[in-house]
Amino acid sequence: MSILITGGAGYLGSHCCVTFLQAGHDVVVFDNLCNASLEAVHRVEQITKKKVKFEQGDIRDQALLEAVLDKHSCSAVIHFAGLKAVGESNSRPLAYYDNNVVGTHRLLSAMVSRGVHKIIFSSSATVYGEPKSLPLTEKHSLAPVNPYGRTKLMVEDMLRDLARSNGDWRIGILRYFNPVGAHDSGLIGEDPIGFPNNLMPFIAQVASGRRDKLSVFGNDYETRDGTGVRDYIHVVDLVVGHLRAYEALSKLPDEENCLAVNLGTGTGYSVLEMIRAFERGSNQNVAFEFGPRREGDVAEIFADTRKAKDVLSWSAERDLEAMCSDTWNWMRKNPSGYKS
Repeated sequence: MSILITGGAGYLGSHCCVTFLQAGHDVVVFDNLCNASLEAVHRVEQITKKKVKFEQGDIRDQALLEAVLDKHSCSAVIHFAGLKAVGESNSRPLAYYDNNVVGTHRLLSAMVSRGVHKIIFSSSATVYGEPKSLPLTEKHSLAPVNPYGRTKLMVEDMLRDLARSNGDWRIGILRYFNPVGAHDSGLIGEDPIGFPNNLMPFIAQVASGRRDKLSVFGNDYETRDGTGVRDYIHVVDLVVGHLRAYEALSKLPDEENCLAVNLGTGTGYSVLEMIRAFERGSNQNVAFEFGPRREGDVAEIFADTRKAKDVLSWSAERDLEAMCSDTWNWMRKNPSGYKS
C-alpha cells in the first residue's frame, strides 16, 4: 500500500518524501509542478537510494486522482498541494479558493470514490487570525484575516464535517507556523519560482547576491523591535511531525477521528532577529530596507506546543542556528535553486 503525497515535489512535500521513505513507507508524488521541480524528486531518490513514483497532475482533476489512487493502491493521502502566499491571496483570491478549496474538494471526492479514508492536511497558523492571547493553543478562536487563511479554514471545516459523517475517516489537521531550513545534505530546499513570498528564502537570496536587498514589511508593530514576530520551525522537524501524526491516526477512536495540532517551536523571532542570525550563520551581509506593513499580516504569533507533545509524542529539535546554517548550505550549493 502506498501513501499519496500531493505537492510532493515542492518544498515541504520533498522533505516529507525523504522522511517517509526512510521510515519504510512507499510514497507516490502527485504534483502539477507549478511551483515545484521534478529535480527535487530525483534528489529525494539520491538521498534515500529509493525509487519515487511520480504522477504529474492537478488536484482539481478528480478523474485523474481516482486513477492514481487505484493504480498505486493508495491507502492514505498527505495533502500539501495548494497556493500558499498570504500577500498574493489578497490580490488573487479566486485563484486561492479554486486551488485550495475546490482542489481539496475534488481530492476528497476522489478518496471517497476509492474508499480511502486517511488524510493529513497541510493547514496553517493563519486560521487563528489576530491572536487574542499567546502562545496560540488549538482551542483559540478561528478567524483568519486573509484569503489564504480562509481557504485553509474552509478545508478544515470540510474535513471536520467528513469526520462527523463517517467514523471510518482518520484525519490529521496540522497547523504549521513558519517552515524554514533545508535537508542537511543540501540537496533539497526551498526554491520559490519567481519572487520569494517567505522571509527565509529572500534573506538567503540576498546573502548569496542573487537579490540586492530585503524588504521588511513594517517596523512599527508593537513588538520588541517593531518588526513582525513569527514562530519558525525547521522543515525536517515539521515533516517528522507528519510521520508522528500518521502513526497516531490509526490509534484514534471513531468518535474522535479528526485531530488538529499545532506544529511549531513555541518561540517567536522577529524579522530583524532572523536577519542577524542568518548573517552570523552565513558570514554574509543581508541588506534590507523598511517598507509599509503587508495587508493581512499580524504583529506576533507563536505556538503552544503541548498538544503535539502529548498526542503525537513530538517536539521540534532543531534550533535557529540549524535553520540558518542548513538554509545557507542549500543556497551555497544551489545558488540558482534546482536550476543550478
